[in-house]
Amino acid sequence: MSAYPELQLYIDGSWRTTGADLPVHDPATEDVIGRLPVAGPADLDDALAAAARGFEAWRQVAPKDRADLIREASRLMRERQDEIAHSITLEHGKPIEQARLEVIRGCEFFEWDAGEAVRTYGRVIPSAPGVKYIVHHHPIGPVAAFSPWNFPMSQPARKIAGALASGCSIVLKAAEETPAGAIHIARAFEDAGLPPGVLNIVFGVPADISQHLVPSDIVKLVAFTGSTAVGRHLTGLASDHMTPVLMELGGHAPVIVCEDTDVERAAITSAVRKMRNAGQVCTSPTRFFVHDSVYDQFLDVFTRRAEATVVGNGLEPGVEMGPLANDRRVPALAGMVDDARAAGADVTTGGHRIGTTGYFFEPTVLANVPDSARVMQEEPFGPLAIVNPVDSLDTAIEQANSVPYGLAAYGFTNRADYADRMVDRVEAGNLSINTLEASLPETPFGGVKSSGYGREGGSEGLHHYTVVKNVSHSISIV
Repeated sequence: MSAYPELQLYIDGSWRTTGADLPVHDPATEDVIGRLPVAGPADLDDALAAAARGFEAWRQVAPKDRADLIREASRLMRERQDEIAHSITLEHGKPIEQARLEVIRGCEFFEWDAGEAVRTYGRVIPSAPGVKYIVHHHPIGPVAAFSPWNFPMSQPARKIAGALASGCSIVLKAAEETPAGAIHIARAFEDAGLPPGVLNIVFGVPADISQHLVPSDIVKLVAFTGSTAVGRHLTGLASDHMTPVLMELGGHAPVIVCEDTDVERAAITSAVRKMRNAGQVCTSPTRFFVHDSVYDQFLDVFTRRAEATVVGNGLEPGVEMGPLANDRRVPALAGMVDDARAAGADVTTGGHRIGTTGYFFEPTVLANVPDSARVMQEEPFGPLAIVNPVDSLDTAIEQANSVPYGLAAYGFTNRADYADRMVDRVEAGNLSINTLEASLPETPFGGVKSSGYGREGGSEGLHHYTVVKNVSHSISIV
């Protein structure tokens, strides 16, 4: 199996290192597996200047030719799936099979947006004789993008795919904890023949980089996936310069379990999905509101399946859940469990760190959690589920909507009227019924309330990367 890749910045079509660096750890062993160069002000200025030049060249490339190059880069990434997945597991900890699937998901984002590149249609507005009103969609310009650590390849892919398919250039600050995914993407695009400056990858001190990139007059869009607190900060920086933003922020996804559903199947499906990526997913099902009549059965089955989760090093066969991605998550989760227990919640399984080496945490289920517990309002972002009883669908919806977030929500029911009520009243950008799949390349993805602004994916996914220009053309001077 290939070694962990050499970590470098990618600016103006060239790879570079710097005088300062940061360690990258394997969360399963805590070993240092790489040293990541830190971009300084001069590097960031170079990246911005390169993006400005790259945009002027890339915007002139025909949409079909842009699409062909993106597809070629995706083909190379599919060909390198095992190599990329191995790097992801080393730096993030997720099981190797989940890492392989993430590589394919990232490629699907590229392939979908490549198809959309030739479908950013304008329109002709009916008008009087001798006059034409024509609406055009032009690429917005250089993009400053920021991707998180929980999906090292597919999250950078979403930002890069949208920008490049639209004809924009991009400076991406990928996550310092998990840099290899973005580096593999840049290598594929370099090998596919992407012109210099169209794609630039930087790493470093997040606050310093955002403070340098976001206020730049070169940047015409800020695209961010991450926490609500950081998203608000970046939105404030961008607003000072009237720069538009695309924000995919935190969630705290509710799951409504109605009395008419297949309870055992819903519980098993939910427990398996909850522990995917060690629960470090913004759409992870977390707050389960279960009808009183099936509550005990659901809680019992869910708890037993959570306990059965195979936890270990993601490179080992049969492992279902790896470690948490960084050392910050262990005390954060332990603190939430302790707070919930003190508030009166029942811990039906888990709640503790596993061992002393690696950032492993037990799959954890909290039951009968009072509203006063911190975890009821704060996203745990880990393998922790809340299972609470409710007396009706109306109560469940009220509880589902009781947090400031609205990214993903789920429901289990076979009744059309229940489903219709959820569609009308649950506050979320993505509602899934009888499935825990919240996002596909062909569907729009984004949140409401404090979960963000704008959409990625689907036919809506390129909207933020373009500007609308209306052309009014009169044949004679009027």
